[in-house]
Amino acid sequence: MDQRVSLITLGVADLDHATAYYGALGWQKADESRPGIAFCQLPGQLLGLFPLDDLAKDEGRAGAELDFGAMALAQNLESPEAVDRLCTAALAAGAAGLKAPERVFWGGCSSYGADPDGHVWEFAHNPFFALSRDGTLTLPSAAPP
Repeated sequence: MDQRVSLITLGVADLDHATAYYGALGWQKADESRPGIAFCQLPGQLLGLFPLDDLAKDEGRAGAELDFGAMALAQNLESPEAVDRLCTAALAAGAAGLKAPERVFWGGCSSYGADPDGHVWEFAHNPFFALSRDGTLTLPSAAPP
């Protein structure tokens, strides 16, 4: 069976506000977006922004109050300086700072923030994982020969 994540959908309280927040970070709304849902093209996958009530209904849980689980999305970057820049941009766009960029025990640099809907993001630089030009992350043991 294939192992992949092709679409990440985030439930949002205000679609226009969420779209503007991610747009301020350089994530552009795709032309294929439709009323009631916005898509951003990422390398090899999509990010979807979907109103919370509509997401609950689509999941077969109409009327459910959706909450957030113990998880974080992550964006790996090419340098500690890039982590600082993205963290600064996210805060300026309306993110809540959770952890300022700092060197961490495993030898890299990381920061955490929550988008305006509370979705937690880690912005990190890992010197042990190479990034391709498009930002694709591949573990050294999984890299093609």
